[in-house]
Amino acid sequence: MAAWARAVRGLLLDISGVLYDSGGEGGGVPIAGSAEAVQRIKASGLKLRFCTNETQATREKFVKKLQGLGFDISVAEVTAPAPAACRLLKERGLRPHLLVHDDLVPEFADIDKTNPNCVVIGDAAENFSYANLNEAFRVLIGLEKPVLISLGKGRYYKETDGLKLDVGAYMKALEYACDVQAEVVGKPAKAFFESALAEMGVRPEQAIMIGDDIVSDVGGAQQCGMRAVQVRTGKYSSHPRDIACDNTCVLYVLSLGAGDCSLQQVRTWGVRIGHSTADLHLLVLWVLENSLASVGEKKKKKKISPSI
Repeated sequence: MAAWARAVRGLLLDISGVLYDSGGEGGGVPIAGSAEAVQRIKASGLKLRFCTNETQATREKFVKKLQGLGFDISVAEVTAPAPAACRLLKERGLRPHLLVHDDLVPEFADIDKTNPNCVVIGDAAENFSYANLNEAFRVLIGLEKPVLISLGKGRYYKETDGLKLDVGAYMKALEYACDVQAEVVGKPAKAFFESALAEMGVRPEQAIMIGDDIVSDVGGAQQCGMRAVQVRTGKYSSHPRDIACDNTCVLYVLSLGAGDCSLQQVRTWGVRIGHSTADLHLLVLWVLENSLASVGEKKKKKKISPSI
C-alpha cells in the first residue's frame, strides 16, 4: 500500500474523457464502468467534486445530459469555468464581448455586456468562424489595456467522431495577434483547483485529481499541491506528447510547486502504476482499497496492488 494514499479524503473527477465521450445523437456515450465508479466513490464516504472545463452548455443543461446518461451528479457538485468567470467580471467591473458557444450565453445573463472592455473566449465550436474571431480581435486591439479571459486552455478534446480543437488554439491566436497574455479561468489555473478544494473542504494533500489531459488535469492539479492520475480513456494516446510514462496509467506523487509547468516536468515527475488497463473504474477501486475513508468497511479480499 502507498502510505500517502491513507490520507486521501476527496477525489476530483474530470468529466469529458473520464466519465463519457461527448458528441453523437444522444449527446455522448458513457465510458464503461464510469457510472458505477461514481456510485462507489459516493458510497465510500470520500468527498467528490466534478471539475470540468465544459463551456458548450450551462451547468444545468450539462448536468441534465449526464443524468440522462446514468450518472449520479448534481449542479452543486460541479466546478466549471463560466460561473467563475462571471464572479471575476463582476469583481473587476469588466464588460465582456463573448466569443462562446450559443448554449453557454445564458450563464452571462446578469453581466453587463454594453461597450465591452474585455473579451471572454470559451469552446465556441462552430462559432469559431473567421468573422467572429476577427470581431473579438478588433475589440481587444482597440482597448488601451486589452483583457482576454479564456475559459480553459486545452489544445483538443475527444468526441465520439474523433478529436476536436479546443479553446486553447483560438486563445493563442488572439494572444499572438493582440500581444496580450490571456487570463485562464478553468483548468489548469491554480485558483480553479483551489476553488474546487474549498468547496469540498479538503486540503490539497488529501485530494487526487483524475483526468485524461496531462497538462490541464494532471499538471494543473500538481501546481495546486495535489496528486493526480491520467486515465487511458478519452483523448489519451500512446504518443509521447500525451503521456508521462510509457504504456501505463500515471500516478503523480510529487508537487510541481509554484509557477507554470511544462510537459517535460510533468513527465519527469511521473511514477508508474502497474495496471495495463487504467480506466476510472480500476483507479477508484485502488483508491478505495488504500484510503482511510472506507477503513471501517474493509473486508478481507484480494487487493489491487499497483507497483509504486
